[in-house]
Amino acid sequence: MIERAPDLGRLMDRLRTNLALAGIPATEDDLRDIQEQGYPSTVADFERAMAAVGHDRQPDIQLQSSTKSDAPVPSYGASVPADRVSTDRQPIPPDFRSEDALAFVSAREVAALLRERRLSSTELTAMALDRIARRGPALNAFQVVLADEALAAARAADREIGLGRYRGPYHGVPVAVKDLLAMRGTATSAGSSQPWPGFADFDSAAVERLRAGGAVIVGKTRLSEFAYSPGSNNAHYGPTANPWDAGRDTGGSSSGSGAAVAAGLVYAALGTDTGGSIRIPSAFCGLVGLKPSHGRTSLYGGVTLSWSLDHLGPMTRSVGDGADLLDLLAGPDPRDPRTLVAAPALPARPLAGLRVGVLGDDGSGTQLATDSVLAGWRRGLEALAEGGAELVPVDVAWLEMARQVNGTLLVLEAFTLHEERLRTRWNEIGEFPRRRLMQALLHGPSAYVRASQARAMVWEQARELFERIDLLSTPTMPFGAPKLGVPGGTRFTAPFNLLGLPALSLPVGLTGEGLPIGLQMIGPPGAEATVLVAGAALERSGIWALA
Repeated sequence: MIERAPDLGRLMDRLRTNLALAGIPATEDDLRDIQEQGYPSTVADFERAMAAVGHDRQPDIQLQSSTKSDAPVPSYGASVPADRVSTDRQPIPPDFRSEDALAFVSAREVAALLRERRLSSTELTAMALDRIARRGPALNAFQVVLADEALAAARAADREIGLGRYRGPYHGVPVAVKDLLAMRGTATSAGSSQPWPGFADFDSAAVERLRAGGAVIVGKTRLSEFAYSPGSNNAHYGPTANPWDAGRDTGGSSSGSGAAVAAGLVYAALGTDTGGSIRIPSAFCGLVGLKPSHGRTSLYGGVTLSWSLDHLGPMTRSVGDGADLLDLLAGPDPRDPRTLVAAPALPARPLAGLRVGVLGDDGSGTQLATDSVLAGWRRGLEALAEGGAELVPVDVAWLEMARQVNGTLLVLEAFTLHEERLRTRWNEIGEFPRRRLMQALLHGPSAYVRASQARAMVWEQARELFERIDLLSTPTMPFGAPKLGVPGGTRFTAPFNLLGLPALSLPVGLTGEGLPIGLQMIGPPGAEATVLVAGAALERSGIWALA
């Protein structure tokens, strides 16, 4: 069957009809903006791309990477050498360079001080809360600060450590969580004007695991509304400023988590990632951000954006810190079935002899990134090669289809979640997410299944790619941080949500404007340990100092 060539006028007629049938109010301003933002063209591109996908193909309803496994979760932290990660390798945002000697060291460094009782968690937490009070308002990084609760947790950590009951590398360490995750006694905004559904009487799985590891949660961080933007733009709470340049955006949707770690307010934070929301702010803020394999970490108690694309992971200042935090977070959870069919964890492989694919053609027909980003990315690749990796040029033209399919599945799943809210409380939703959600009704009735069929086809191509290489590298973002409140885009991040692959972003230099550049490494399902080992080797190379 030949796909019907999409017509933009026909698509707008379909949107009007579907909105009316769904009982969803839409103003002429909404419809005009949807058209001006190019949403009909995006749908038209998707429909054209489906001409290459057979109608009889088995759809990928459950990620094909997923295979039930009872194998124990490895210690990811053990895969990453515990070398001291000093601030000369991890530059400090210039506005904060002269303040607080302990603000910008790694979580592993302060953990050693706490374990040896040369520093108390109460002292460390008080310093973090003081920095939040001084710097937080200008950045707009926190939705809520939990000072009393944090100090109580810090005192409890000091007692336990003093009694020899050390729980691990985050015991007594101040951290933050994205305000998408339920936490007992707090409201969960999900970036919305209305809490979901109010003050929680339980903890999300991620918060449970942080508490079990003795981490001190100092607050919940800002995000774009419903986590549905690659920027920090939020009509209710305003954007989050980038610590490297207050006139620049942090990226999204884990914007507050990125700013809080980059500004030295906390030592690590949790983010979620549906199209890049951990890796984008990590790239823009000079952090290490890890999106694990789909299902590696539980999202129980988190507000959903897309059931098949959502991931949860760490945002830190060093690879070792991220590995240690993944140790706390990873593992099966019967309350989140995705974790019960996660790809088995693969053993770590050394960098020497590792085949690292270097992206050439990504199917877009345009230059991959700005000249300065490409230069930083290539410096990082050269450092990997000097460490013993084999660089393998690869063209991955199917990334373009993967981007389109990820966007289609995302909007259709997000619309399903928010349909009733769009119908009855549309005026509570900011214009940006409201119009993004409405665009779901530009699609025809078979779009979800057609996208699932396309995902199956992309999976076949991805498996072939990872038979030739061990890891794939791309720039994380094609450019440095945009102006404050401007969304960044998901060109190199979204395809790997579609496939549920582990992907790590880490900093490899600065643009000519002094903004961080991120290098991304992607592995096959379950290869977090190898991705982290390669990242740690790149970090130890002193790549920041080469910038």
